[in-house]
Amino acid sequence: MTNRATPARDRLLAAADELFYARGINATGIDAIVERAGVSLATCYKHFGGKDNLVTAYLAERDEQWRADWEAVIAESDDPLLALFDALERWWTTTGHRRGCAHVDATVELTNPDHPALAVVAEHKRHLLGRLTEIASAEGFSAPAELAADVLLIYEGTLTTLLLNITPAPFTQARRLAAARTSR
Repeated sequence: MTNRATPARDRLLAAADELFYARGINATGIDAIVERAGVSLATCYKHFGGKDNLVTAYLAERDEQWRADWEAVIAESDDPLLALFDALERWWTTTGHRRGCAHVDATVELTNPDHPALAVVAEHKRHLLGRLTEIASAEGFSAPAELAADVLLIYEGTLTTLLLNITPAPFTQARRLAAARTSR
């Protein structure tokens, strides 16, 4: 059931988030999103101009949510570098998102190298690396960019491990690996 009090653009983004993530971008047509959002096709085109822009907005919105969640966990953490894994665990256990990274998934699905959503994906990953580098630098590590790249690699591997369900305790394992890498 659609909440008509929620603006149409927000309902479209919520429907896109749900359907693109669960079914895949290529397998989900605009009609399904419009139906789920309870809006007309004209309303969708008014807000987004087409599916490519809707996909781009969906990924940008997801990135914004992830950044806010991660920053909240960083603020609560005694170990800001390892907070990445705490944020991932919280995201994984509270959102119901079980298909891995939506941004990586989009990269696999969007075969047109000029698709506008790929810029959002690249920025999402650049932000992860940049923020980790900032944290490592603030924590006084001697090679913050190298450390950040290593932690990001562990994070990306954790996402794949979660998706494939191939280790019994991926969050514990990821934290242990990252902690070993960040020990001085």
